[in-house]
Amino acid sequence: MISMEETQNHDQVTVKPPYVYYVRNDPIMQAALDVFTLINKHRKGLLLAKGNSIPNAVAIANIIVEKMLHGACTIEHITLDSENTDAFGKRMLSTIEISIIKN
Repeated sequence: MISMEETQNHDQVTVKPPYVYYVRNDPIMQAALDVFTLINKHRKGLLLAKGNSIPNAVAIANIIVEKMLHGACTIEHITLDSENTDAFGKRMLSTIEISIIKN
């Protein structure tokens, strides 16, 4: 049975798939090892990052694809976006989503 993490926002329930990794400002190699474990377990990994964590997500994806699983995985897609961070929409926060799949 696959366990999924649930969070409740007002009257909505959001289910997080087990292969999602939220990138923060943690040490890059430790995060890469965590993502490596996810990909080996689920054959897929989804890196999500916002703002200043975006370069870390790119570095983690490069380490996984080029060094750790060279030739055994590929980047399926990269999605770049931005979202409003205050009520008046004057401030934008960049986001990235990197999907890695094992061949």
